[in-house]
Amino acid sequence: MDTHPDQLAFQHLHDEINSEIRLSKEKFKALESALSIETLKKKEYLIEPGQISTHMNFIHKGCLRVFYLDEQAQEHTMQVGVEGWWVSDLGSFLRWTPSDLYTQALEETTLVRIPKKELEELYFEIPEFSHFFRQKIQGGYIALQERTVHNMSRDAYARYKDFRKKYRNIEQRIPQYVVASYLGVTPEFLSSLRKKHANDFS
Repeated sequence: MDTHPDQLAFQHLHDEINSEIRLSKEKFKALESALSIETLKKKEYLIEPGQISTHMNFIHKGCLRVFYLDEQAQEHTMQVGVEGWWVSDLGSFLRWTPSDLYTQALEETTLVRIPKKELEELYFEIPEFSHFFRQKIQGGYIALQERTVHNMSRDAYARYKDFRKKYRNIEQRIPQYVVASYLGVTPEFLSSLRKKHANDFS
């Protein structure tokens, strides 16, 4: 008998949690009742400015990005995530305030979602789960801090090398304009940079 797609997504999440903590199947069953599945079409938005980020989002399949528009309507990509990653507007989620960011699918994407209210209840019911998410939130803050420092102290070539290292083999899944907006350069400059250093990236 084929496994239901939702169960495959839930098992993926269970495996992700168990990669860092030990969460029994019985305790994970208690978590499952709070989970929901959402599928986004390519270019569809999960969250737009003015909406509140009400869930933590685990990517079972696909690719998401988080970005904002500046006063000149230029895009600045803050985060990219693929299978096994968590992508959320943590500022909006934690403070329960309207988001300033867009969260958009770059491919057809399937998410496992946990609403904030149920998540906070689970922190008390399943202490291991609280530890897991504390690690995730702390890791997200550290990554943002490191990226801010790197963007201020490194040139575009060094930032691009960092990007390729962080995202390994998924660069081909991300449009060049998104990579450029993540690095803080124009698509034309990125194209020129890649040609200039082609031997470094072969």
